[in-house]
Amino acid sequence: MEPRNQTSVSQFILLGLSEKPDQETLLFALFLCMYVVTAVGNLLIMLVISSDSHLYSPMYFFLANLSLVDFCLATNTVPKMLANIQTRSKSISYPCCLTQMYFFHFFGIMDGVLIAVMAYDRFVAIRHPLHYTTIMSPRLCGLLAGGPWMVSCFISLTHILLLARLVFCGSNEIPHYFCDLTPLLRLSCTDTTVNKIFVLTVAGMVIATPFICILASYAWIIVAIMNVPSANGRKKAFSTCSSHLSMVVLFYGTTIGVYLCPSSVRTAVKEKASAVMYTVVTPMLNPFIYSLRNTDLKRALKKLINRKVSSSS
Repeated sequence: MEPRNQTSVSQFILLGLSEKPDQETLLFALFLCMYVVTAVGNLLIMLVISSDSHLYSPMYFFLANLSLVDFCLATNTVPKMLANIQTRSKSISYPCCLTQMYFFHFFGIMDGVLIAVMAYDRFVAIRHPLHYTTIMSPRLCGLLAGGPWMVSCFISLTHILLLARLVFCGSNEIPHYFCDLTPLLRLSCTDTTVNKIFVLTVAGMVIATPFICILASYAWIIVAIMNVPSANGRKKAFSTCSSHLSMVVLFYGTTIGVYLCPSSVRTAVKEKASAVMYTVVTPMLNPFIYSLRNTDLKRALKKLINRKVSSSS
């Protein structure tokens, strides 16, 4: 059947995390709390880093960028889901669906690449400590942070342009709580081969490649740490990497399961669970993982609070 003889749907129905009405109140309260914690935590990290000159270093520069991306990633999906539960309306227009998908891929790609950039930063800091400031110059930091924004914009726009040529003439129910690419492709009644090839290509570029680079960086980091003569030195080096390594496991473990595993082993429930991990749980945990084990951040936060208390009194 030719696309020109078909009428594409004008809106989609987001079925959400659960189709049972009695569970929606609990889900609303849970995700509202998680979103508030995510927003407050990530915005607080950005405020602390920008207000303390002692934190003007490449590591905290990338951390501030990661907090911004995490906040935007959660904001792109969670408020719409909460509004749908509150209003009992699960519909989303076709343009809004494409817009949400664009920003989901934009910030999702940024998140993965920034995690890889932070791994490289830790590699340079531990492998070449004497030349760290020279290697991680402001110019290189700007390129490492600004380059992914351009690449992410191009890839996300290509996704949307390829999707816009498809026709959706059958069911308009998306078994998800936001407009994700994979479940949306299943609803198309036109050929999606080009879209699927591009998805696999992008997954290899922005998921598999950074993940391999991270593994290589940490292999070199472990070798360098084991050569440190003192036990305290090794402990301190491991401590600086443990927070970042935790985020690598959380983020890449779920995204690889969604975009690189065979479709035969994926189900709607698994896709939604994985999506919750990297769009809600990971952005929420980032501030805690990076701040609770970081004495400089805690010291800067206390200084900021004392300054605000002193100024108000």
